Amino acid sequence: QVQLVESGGGLVQAGGSLRLSCAASGSDFSIGTMGWYRQAPGKQRELVASLTRGGMTTYAASVKGRFTISRDNAKNTVYLQMNSLNPEDTAVYTCNAEFLVRGTTVASDYWGQGTQVTVSS
Repeated sequence: QVQLVESGGGLVQAGGSLRLSCAASGSDFSIGTMGWYRQAPGKQRELVASLTRGGMTTYAASVKGRFTISRDNAKNTVYLQMNSLNPEDTAVYTCNAEFLVRGTTVASDYWGQGTQVTVSS
């Protein structure tokens, strides 16, 4: 079985910070690219940040300079440090991870359940 366990969401005031975490687990798998997506009510889901196992990062333009994605490969965990939050960052944040079957090139994307981030003014 494969699972992604997210934590760290909550309510913060504008200008505050939150740190999200997502731990990936599953037997006979290794973890490739991991990332964070978000979806606000009435809007499409968008990529916030992603990070390959080798350290290559991608950020949405709206979060550059404020958010930082990192990972601990030994723990198969990805983090999203969110600073200088504003109400426009309010959304459900969902973790995504690429699971690769050990010894093969077979890979599939899996998603966490999502965690709510609410930023008040």
